[in-house]
Amino acid sequence: MCVAFVHTMSELGRASVSYILPIKSAAPSTSPELREYIAWIAARAEVIVVDGSEPAIFDAHEREWGPGIRHVAPAPDLVSPMGKVGGVLTGLRLASHEHVIIADDDVRYDEASLAQTIAALATADVVRPQNYFEPLPWHARWDSGRMLLNRLTGGDWPGTLGVRRSRLQATNGYDGSVMFENLELVRTVLASGGRERVLYGAYVLRRPSTAKHFWSQRVRQAYDEIARPARMATQLVVLPLLLALAITGHWLAIAIGIATIVVAAELGRRRERATRVFPASTPLFAPLWVAERAICSWLALGARIFLGGVPYRGTILHSAATPMRVLRRRHAAQATQPAMLSAPTAPRRSA
Repeated sequence: MCVAFVHTMSELGRASVSYILPIKSAAPSTSPELREYIAWIAARAEVIVVDGSEPAIFDAHEREWGPGIRHVAPAPDLVSPMGKVGGVLTGLRLASHEHVIIADDDVRYDEASLAQTIAALATADVVRPQNYFEPLPWHARWDSGRMLLNRLTGGDWPGTLGVRRSRLQATNGYDGSVMFENLELVRTVLASGGRERVLYGAYVLRRPSTAKHFWSQRVRQAYDEIARPARMATQLVVLPLLLALAITGHWLAIAIGIATIVVAAELGRRRERATRVFPASTPLFAPLWVAERAICSWLALGARIFLGGVPYRGTILHSAATPMRVLRRRHAAQATQPAMLSAPTAPRRSA
């Protein structure tokens, strides 16, 4: 179905782009496959790994990745409750290039998707490519159903974004105390007058998590939708509607609803030739994702009411993302202020 990222496309050569990889590991992230990928990216872009791991793990990464990789700790003044944001802002502060790609450690660009993302930054301030999973264990197929439905409703939210560095400099960065950090970044760019482009046809491979990690993220991902009230309301309606139909014996209506979800996912699969990377079975998992989200939306709402937010790495994050009206007001007021990201570079961490 898909082709290994290292061997398929012609060489790009080193581009004028910075690649920021924010990580925080409980154990060394030194698999041969990841090392190979980072070396591959380093031949094509400036690579900045912002590593929030404990000193021993940080030092293990330093030894394993070798030269050609800028490996730093998050800048102390940029550390945030949502740790990834502090890593991203540290990388942006250090980046040499205007065009920047931000990617999680499970993201794997190939020549084509890297070129597409870089090219899109010539006409947009932030770009969203499309992730897909390989390999495809059951939980990755389940999550692929979400991706396919999102392709019909404004685009998926991948583990990677492209952004113009100057645009985030002009906004003084983005809030690191929210749960849905990618939405926060995109909203910040848009609120400051920037342009977004969704790359439905730029397919970026993503390695699936473990099933345990997949389950741990269900309520947190549902909580993200509090930042988009119309979507959250729609997802909250699904469970009581389904229960009402089941109690009253309207099984045909339930079957039609399931079929409609599968058809919608298949339409997402056919958009921009996504059939190349999403197998024919993935739309069948979309109703499972809808059912999961219907339950987890109520759990997320309960977390908001009873906990004040959603648990994340030993803390509670209250906000899913900042409303656009607040961001527009904030960045209109800050238009003449100096940019935080142009401050001195973050220090390298030693043992």
